[in-house]
Amino acid sequence: MAKTIKSIEERIEDWCKKQFAGQKYYTKTDFINSEIESALEKAPSKQGGSGKNYPDIKYLLTVENCRRIPVMIEVKGKKGCLIKVNDKGEVDNTKKNLEPNYQNISKYAVNGAVHYANAILSFTDSYKEALAIGVNGYDEAKTEIHEVDVWYVSKDNLFVPKHVGIYEDISFLLKDNAKTFIEKIDALVLSPEELEERKLALEDEIERKLKALNQNLHDEKQIVVNNRVQLVAGLIMAGLGAEGVQPLRIEDLTGKTDKEDNDGQIIMSKIRLYLSHKKLPKEKIEMITDILKVVFLQSGLQNPDEGGLSKLHSIYADVKHDILPYVTGELHNIDFTGRLFNVMNEWVDVPDGGENDVVLTPRYVTELMAKLCEVNMNSYVWDFATGSAGFLISAMHHMIDDAKQKINSPHKLEEKISHIKMEQLLGIEKLPDVYMLAVLNMILMKDGSANIIQGNSLEYDGNYKQGDLKDKPFPANVFLLNPPYSEDGKGFVFVEKALKKMTHGGRAAVLIQENAGSGNGLPFTANILKNNTLRASIKMADIFCGKASVQTAIYVLEVNRPHNADNDLVRFIDFSNDGYTRMNRKKSGQSVNLRDTDHAKERYDEVCRLVLYGKGANDKNLHYFKDCYTEDYITLSGNDWTYGQHQKIDTVPTEEDFQNVVREYLSWKVGQVLKGENGLGKQ
Repeated sequence: MAKTIKSIEERIEDWCKKQFAGQKYYTKTDFINSEIESALEKAPSKQGGSGKNYPDIKYLLTVENCRRIPVMIEVKGKKGCLIKVNDKGEVDNTKKNLEPNYQNISKYAVNGAVHYANAILSFTDSYKEALAIGVNGYDEAKTEIHEVDVWYVSKDNLFVPKHVGIYEDISFLLKDNAKTFIEKIDALVLSPEELEERKLALEDEIERKLKALNQNLHDEKQIVVNNRVQLVAGLIMAGLGAEGVQPLRIEDLTGKTDKEDNDGQIIMSKIRLYLSHKKLPKEKIEMITDILKVVFLQSGLQNPDEGGLSKLHSIYADVKHDILPYVTGELHNIDFTGRLFNVMNEWVDVPDGGENDVVLTPRYVTELMAKLCEVNMNSYVWDFATGSAGFLISAMHHMIDDAKQKINSPHKLEEKISHIKMEQLLGIEKLPDVYMLAVLNMILMKDGSANIIQGNSLEYDGNYKQGDLKDKPFPANVFLLNPPYSEDGKGFVFVEKALKKMTHGGRAAVLIQENAGSGNGLPFTANILKNNTLRASIKMADIFCGKASVQTAIYVLEVNRPHNADNDLVRFIDFSNDGYTRMNRKKSGQSVNLRDTDHAKERYDEVCRLVLYGKGANDKNLHYFKDCYTEDYITLSGNDWTYGQHQKIDTVPTEEDFQNVVREYLSWKVGQVLKGENGLGKQ
């Protein structure tokens, strides 16, 4: 019978504590601060249950400028219990199906410490980084062996643990050594390729979880499609909490049956508190709660079943466990909500949705269009068919990035970012369910959603509708749009309406059915040229693969400058090969349905350069699109905007063409002789 090896975990833990040499540390049950303790309580335990997390040792590494980094130390006491990594050398805390691997998390020191670090980053607002330290020890040849493995986890690195190093002890944490150690971890950043890979993986995770939730709401809960959007949006708001507002807990939903005291009322109360603490205008709060009370107070989901619990209770448990971890905290340069809303939009029962092509524009396209309009920190951006606010989110990212590069004062930068979110973005959405997606999306991006308006864009007067600027003109200088194509002029009616209200110069980028530029957009396209210049026409790939069977184009316009038919050259690009291979497998994530198979990133960058700067001297900006780019003039009739109408086809044969024809003929002739079909081979 194999001898049981006794753990020396307690001895190793004592060894760690002695090294702090009088500096303050915290044990399992010590209270470090309310925010960290709350995060450790909210996150799933290292066994996967709902119990609290208890790191063996906690510490706050404090350096210059009041920077405080939480340190989570997990201790084990057996040989082989330091760390479990995958084939890539990464901390192996996730199974192949993307579920947490709680067996590894509970068994190995580093894996457990990383789990605790992730809990802090996911469930606190103050901390953007954490250290995960695994310590293991065992007896070997009458010697006590110590192992210390250090990993750095940060939001900037999208929660991907980066290896700091193997150490003999933990003296690197002490005050005298902290500066050198901090310099080392500050150099640990993801490469652009790693960042993009991580973004795609995270988007796949949220999509998979949402599809599973949707299936459950349909099969088990039998909730009608329209109610699902409102239901999940409201539960996310209730579950997020805010400063001074305790997030909704699963145990708060007890199945009470009183008309004024039931699970639905409890959730609505949390939603109202959440919205009020976000400092939304009163009109906005009333509009949102009027929409949400239908599902929470009038649908019957608040009523308890025979077991005494309501459907809201079980649905919220799923949302809290599977969805909320993705939308808590603030992740830089990634829009988790974009994936969330792309999936949720499939639940929206849009009247005549197929006819109207009501589909969300992919994130990589909204990013391109923001770049084509040269969005910067001083832009005022609006969208007359907002959908889930994808265009506004992309624009906001570019605006904030520009501000970070140009403003050196932290105080002024914070003020500018707040101004961007609250006053420099405006969207209008007619459909109530889609409007809720936009509101929640922008709230999660912390802009307050003050300028997301529910209404008819064609009746919109161009003014702010809430807050201190109510009834004052919105000074738009950037217009981004993907209109419903069933409207007049294939949607160009929205473009004409918006451009007439833009009193400042600027840019507009419109994603629209391509044939709107070859006559189907009349009379709006002709009217638009009277006051605006067509700068570029881009024939797009099948970006709505399986969701809308239309050929689209992006038309880029310079606002408030009449088009000159004799002098204004238009840049025409055939972008039908954008480097992506697309599929439409409903059960697959983006990594399967959208794959970069031919330099997609480089192709998008090249299209952007061509639109902004042309082909350049000696065609320096032309690489992938040498045979797919031309510059030409258009008339003022508004019916000759498409690439195909200006495509240059060279019909003069070259010497190489002649040689190829001769070569092909001789090859055919020899084949005929060998086959004996011309009679020469017969006896």
